Amino acid sequence: MSFQRLIYATFLILFLSQNRTAAQSIPMVSVNGKAQGTTYNIKYFDTEKRNFKIQIDSILTDFDKSLSLYRDDSELSLFNRSHAIKFTTPYFYPVLAKSKEVYEATNGMFDPTILPLTEAYGFGANGKNQNAKLAVDSALKLIGFNQIEFDSISVQKSKENVRLDFNGIAQGYSVDVISRFLEQKNIKCYMVEIGGEIVCKGTKNDDKPWITGIDNPLTPGSLYATVTLTDKAMTTAGNYRNHFEKDGQVFNHLINPKTGSMEQTSLLSVTVFAKDAITADAYDTAFFVMGIEETKKFIKQHKHIDVFLIYNDTTGKLSSYASEGIRNFIKIL
Repeated sequence: MSFQRLIYATFLILFLSQNRTAAQSIPMVSVNGKAQGTTYNIKYFDTEKRNFKIQIDSILTDFDKSLSLYRDDSELSLFNRSHAIKFTTPYFYPVLAKSKEVYEATNGMFDPTILPLTEAYGFGANGKNQNAKLAVDSALKLIGFNQIEFDSISVQKSKENVRLDFNGIAQGYSVDVISRFLEQKNIKCYMVEIGGEIVCKGTKNDDKPWITGIDNPLTPGSLYATVTLTDKAMTTAGNYRNHFEKDGQVFNHLINPKTGSMEQTSLLSVTVFAKDAITADAYDTAFFVMGIEETKKFIKQHKHIDVFLIYNDTTGKLSSYASEGIRNFIKIL
């Protein structure tokens, strides 16, 4: 190597070393709070050490004003009481569009019009329904996302009393909304978690990846597995508190939106990985209804998403399945 090249190489090494040191020393900001009846935890790296808690809380409040079932004044509640509405926030239309996409892809296994059925079975605000069997037959006539018509300006229903429930998709979308806000602030590396729904972008200092966890569905407060997550969303559906035991096996209750029946499944937890949390959140709801084998078949045909399933096998033992794309990033504890 010539003396001139040696000087250049030395300069390049020093330059890269300085850049690496600078990247490693970017301050991490942590923001946490409460929203949507749950908690949120957000971490991001910012050279300016900006704290966006006030803005994040404001965004999440506006989000609830659009899509919350628990606010009588939300856009969603207004639509459920009406025949049609025009959108007044930017949140309703994207959720409708993604709902239609996943509804069609899963042949109706993801269906936000399921609200009348959940209430018929007593899972609504009024508690147990003593006349559930009679109510289910009536409610089933109101189920079907094809009864919802919308464009980018407004939404309407084709039948009175059809109502929407976005609990299976909205929280994931709120994670994407906060992620987009951070990116608009030129934040490149972050982790956004709201109620267990997560998006991770970039890496932490020293190029360390983000590590997240998947809960053990039968042991509250403990993890079943950890996941190395980079530039991906991860959401989990699990009916942990409503499982029951039969013949030594643990099952979950779920409602099939196509048949209206209350069914049992050995699936205890469904974690989906996708490019964004709105997609992952919608599919984790659908896969819970579809079950283990149908979910495996679906994943093999849709390479843009991955899945991790926790279930009880035929011997009653807690088991799991990871699709090929995520298998190397999951560590079972």
